[in-house]
Amino acid sequence: MDEPSDAAGPALTRQEISAAVSGWGWRYVLGVVRTSIQVRSLAEAARVVATVVDACGGDVDGRLTIDVRRFGVVLSLQSSATASITSREIELAGRISSTVGELQLSTTPDVGTDAPRSVQLVELGIDALDIALIRPFWKAVMGYADEPGASGPQDPLVDPIGQGPAIWFQQMDAPRPQRNRIHLDISVPHDEAAARIQAALDAGGRLLSDAAAPAFWVLADPEGNEACVCTWQGRDG
Repeated sequence: MDEPSDAAGPALTRQEISAAVSGWGWRYVLGVVRTSIQVRSLAEAARVVATVVDACGGDVDGRLTIDVRRFGVVLSLQSSATASITSREIELAGRISSTVGELQLSTTPDVGTDAPRSVQLVELGIDALDIALIRPFWKAVMGYADEPGASGPQDPLVDPIGQGPAIWFQQMDAPRPQRNRIHLDISVPHDEAAARIQAALDAGGRLLSDAAAPAFWVLADPEGNEACVCTWQGRDG
């Protein structure tokens, strides 16, 4: 299902988004177009940010968020008004990649060298018998907010300043005291899922289910605590 339409045009499908940006090194992860740029210092990171913002002009407000570290800059594109990706965000991704290339840097992930890892986003999943009952508590205690267009009693919650993981609620049919009721969902680039799963298995994990793959795989640590590796694939139609 497509996301809500944006003033810049209709929301694009997951497949359209991924196909449009992958050639520039960006990845579609959990509703966001994201890339990372390796740098050698915080000063260089600041110069990259200033150049990118200048190149994009007024289009960046409400669409681009930036995380700056001494070893890299993480750029994320999404319409903050509708939590969707439109042609405007795609155009900005291309413009940013071109600008970064002029700085002799790249938006293509350099996985496997000295890069910490590629891009990802994390969600916290909470199992609940009565989602509407517990959702207000988590919204208050975390200082979270509704995602644009999703303010219903069972909808996910997001960090309004984008620092913490999103929280979503999974409906339970009956109490399950034999297992944890909170788990992590790690959304990774679709072409990196297999490597991430293998790394978890090599580290002592177990594959509990691949029935929903490639949307997600359910893994567990040696004591049974669960985590899901997720991608955008397998969610349309």
